[in-house]
Order: sequence, then C-alpha cells, then structure tokens
Amino acid sequence: MMDSHKQLLSLLCLSLPLLLLSGLQAEARLQHHEHLEKLFVFGDSYVDTGNTRIGQPGSWKNPYGITFPGKPAGRFSDGRVLTDYIAKFLGLKSPVPYKFRKFIPQNLKYGMNFAYGGTGVFDTSSKNPNMTIQIDFFKQLIKENVYTASDLTRSVALVSVAGNDYNFYLARNGSLQGFPSFIASVVNQTATNLLRIQSLGVKKIVVGGLQPLGCLPGTTASSSFQKCNSTFNDLVVLHNNLLNQAVTKLNQQTKNQSPIIILDLYDSFISVLNQPSTNNIKDELKPCCVGISSEFSCGSVDENNVKKYKVCDDPKSSFFWDLLHPTQAGWQAVYNKLQTTNALQQIRY
Repeated sequence: MMDSHKQLLSLLCLSLPLLLLSGLQAEARLQHHEHLEKLFVFGDSYVDTGNTRIGQPGSWKNPYGITFPGKPAGRFSDGRVLTDYIAKFLGLKSPVPYKFRKFIPQNLKYGMNFAYGGTGVFDTSSKNPNMTIQIDFFKQLIKENVYTASDLTRSVALVSVAGNDYNFYLARNGSLQGFPSFIASVVNQTATNLLRIQSLGVKKIVVGGLQPLGCLPGTTASSSFQKCNSTFNDLVVLHNNLLNQAVTKLNQQTKNQSPIIILDLYDSFISVLNQPSTNNIKDELKPCCVGISSEFSCGSVDENNVKKYKVCDDPKSSFFWDLLHPTQAGWQAVYNKLQTTNALQQIRY
C-alpha cells in the first residue's frame, strides 16, 4: 500500500510541473492572442462591410443582407462576409466602415474597414477609392492620432484583391496574350501596398490569394452553372504563384517584422465546391439570387419598383449568393476550411 502511495506521489511530482507549465503556456497563448486588438481592412466587395455608396447596385438593396442582419447593410452577400469571420477569429467585433467612423466612434477601438466594393489595386470601372487611396485614408488617421503607434503594434491588416482589376482589363478588351504581364503588374502593386501598410506600423498582415474566378457564376453561366472555366483558373494560378513569390521575397527583406500571411482562398473555395455536402451545400455553382433575365441582376427593380430578380428558397444551401459573391453559408464553409490550415493560426501567434 505504502509503495502505491509513493508511486502516486512521484507521479504527482512529475506531472504537477508539467500541468503548471502547460497551464502557463496556455495562458501565454491566450495573452498573446488577446494582444491583437484591432483589425484594419483594405480591398473590395469580398471584405467591404458598408463603405460602398447607398445608391450603387447591390449591397444596400434588397435582398442583400436577408440572412444577416435581416436587411441590406452594405455587405455584398445575404449575410456575413470574410471580414466578419476574420474578426470573429480574432475575438473582435467587425471593424467600423470608414464611411461611418464619425457616426459610431465607440467602435473605432476594433479598427477600421477601408474596403470598397468594385475596387482594385488600380482604377477600375468603379468610382470608389482604389487600394492606394484606401491606404492614404489610413495614413491620414494615423497622422491625426486616431490610431497611435502602440495601437498599430496590436493590429492585423486584412487585404483583399479579388479580381476587379482583371474584370476591368477584360471589359476594356485586354488581350489574352497580354494577360500574364498584366497579372504581374497587379501582383507587384499588391506587394507595394503590403509593404506600405507594414511601414505604417501594422503588426501583422494577411492577404487573400485569388479565388477561382473561373468558378464564379458570372463565368459559369455560359455552361448553365455546370462547370468551372479552366482558362480563367489557370490565370488565377499564375496570379497566386506570383503572389507567393512576392510575399516570400518581402518576408525575406523584412526579417524583423512579423511575416505576411497568405490565405489560400483558391484551395478553400475549390475544396468546398468539390465537397459541398460536408457543409450542407446543395447548389455549389448555381447562384441563389439572379436577375430574371441577363439584363437584370440580383436586387434589380424596374422604374415602377417592381423586382426583376428571384431568390432561391434556402440561401443556406447555396455557395454563391449572386454572380460574384459567396453567401454567408459559402463564407462560413470557406472559413471552416481556412481553420484547418495554419495560416489563421499564424495570425494569432
């Protein structure tokens, strides 16, 4: 009996320091996680939570926002978008849109969203501020001391480049031959933007890789939403390879900074589209909300305010909301997939 007491005691002596140590490590991790208090967002409609003007198509019109918050609120989806999930991951409230900074000053403490739907790293057909101007807005707020240097050491920037530059290139009849060199210029400008955000003092930067443009309903409509366009997806792979190279190079040049992290949206989208049922998605390529004919789009009304669009019965079972954007369920599925990669974990620690 005495022997078993001794064994128990020696086991306790061995395990107690380990328990204490793992407790301390968990606490350190928790403190480290709590260290990130602000999220700054730059980019386009994949991350915009309300900056786009109310008169513009989509985002502020019915039926956008029907799932969350229950009415149009400036998100290009039926509900939450990527920003909301990244904020949730960091344990923050979604940051206030730049446009509303003076109306909701109490929310400035969570950071700020500078993203505008329709924009790119260069000018596009959208009249909204491109990413360079969005970063100028951020710089001005730092100059005005809205955010201090110590705020920025506890911050994350989320950067989205979701393909508006490419849509604009095609709309201006850009050639397929010229596409690779245009992709290189978009990636170079993205790298310049990332470096600039970093030089303003932001602690961590996360940039989205390009999603499979060839799978967006705007592209797959020609196949009745049956299959992705491989030519477009090959160009996306080129973009993502160049982005990986550019970010690797930036991280080598700025060794004393936290590394810039890439979210692999291409792989996340593809894996959800290939296994939709894992996320209870039934319609993987067919959008939930569409115009009744090609001259109308989701949210269109005629001059008598009669709606010219139709919405599926259950947005939760569709991956895509409209011709370009995921549903809340789509973003949730992408976020679930991202959580299985180490990219999100790298943001925290």
